Amino acid sequence: MTARDLNIVLVPDSFKGSLNSVQVAEALSKGLRRAAPDAEICAIPMADGGEGTVDALIAAANGSHHTLEVTGPEHKPVTAAYGLIEDGAVVEMAAAAGLPLTEHPNPETTTTYGVGELIAALADRRLTIGAGGSATNDLGCGAAAACGVTFLDDAGTSFIPTGATLGRIARIDTSAMLGAIDITVMTDIDNPLLGDAGAAAVFAPQKGADTPMVHRLEAGAAHAADIIARDVGVDVTELVGGGAAGGFAAGMHAFFGATLQPGIDAILDAVDFDARARSADLIVTGEGQLDGQSLAGKVPVGVARRTDKPVIAIVGSIGDGAQACYDHGITAIYGITPRPQGLASALANTAQNLADTAENVLRTWLAAAG
Repeated sequence: MTARDLNIVLVPDSFKGSLNSVQVAEALSKGLRRAAPDAEICAIPMADGGEGTVDALIAAANGSHHTLEVTGPEHKPVTAAYGLIEDGAVVEMAAAAGLPLTEHPNPETTTTYGVGELIAALADRRLTIGAGGSATNDLGCGAAAACGVTFLDDAGTSFIPTGATLGRIARIDTSAMLGAIDITVMTDIDNPLLGDAGAAAVFAPQKGADTPMVHRLEAGAAHAADIIARDVGVDVTELVGGGAAGGFAAGMHAFFGATLQPGIDAILDAVDFDARARSADLIVTGEGQLDGQSLAGKVPVGVARRTDKPVIAIVGSIGDGAQACYDHGITAIYGITPRPQGLASALANTAQNLADTAENVLRTWLAAAG
């Protein structure tokens, strides 16, 4: 094989604290082109459903950026970004209900209503929603309310539930809800809605909850889940990943019939990775650190599991347990740090180190390929 005939697919994650996945792909491409100027390179920047998901999918699918003013997590207007890709749209729920949008984080009072406004505005498209970075614990009831679901208390008065008022829900009426919408929710966790590993216990403290608030949120979520099971006919208590984004994933499944999918698989599906991989000679992936935890759905292993082509992982550092990745389709792992150096220096030189390593990897690969 000559370098001119070479088809390379790049599928990198971000190097957190240094470069986003689009920048990582650009650096890798620069180095690969030094070794093979005429190679065909297809870049598919990755994300896990949190910050950067919209940018990654737009870059991978030649989409376009758009914004919409919606209700923010603290019930004030915010400008939320989303992306359009071919017949679909991609949304980060954090763009409308994210923790960085709060001045006074409080998962008892924050809402996902603005996410529902985005859903309603894009209801004629196939939606991919990243469930990461939320400030909420309302089980997506706010989003459902924005799309026509009515929540009523014991007096028959309608209201929009938040984490603090989930326990007030006496009845749920879905008769005025928007029609069927094709929604995939990307999750990077498999936590259930309730219990010691659930939304309130694990994630609410990161959003400003103290121990008494965690107990109140747990009780409210359990009550809401009971009403959802009775009135909507969906049991979300055992749903894998239902605890993502303060139970937003569970609510999306219950009210919208959304499919929950690990973030890496959802993005790979959205950009038709399998078809692109079939024509590839070499696949290059990477992340900030590859280690044993990468087996739990991180980008390099997720990519390798989807193809039988050679997969090279170019990473910021190689941690304990990384060798286990070889059993899941990774062909070889390369760290990018050329010499001992401090963290600040390593971060500052990430792009250069990525390019240099990619060049060396490809020169070696071409020599071995004959």
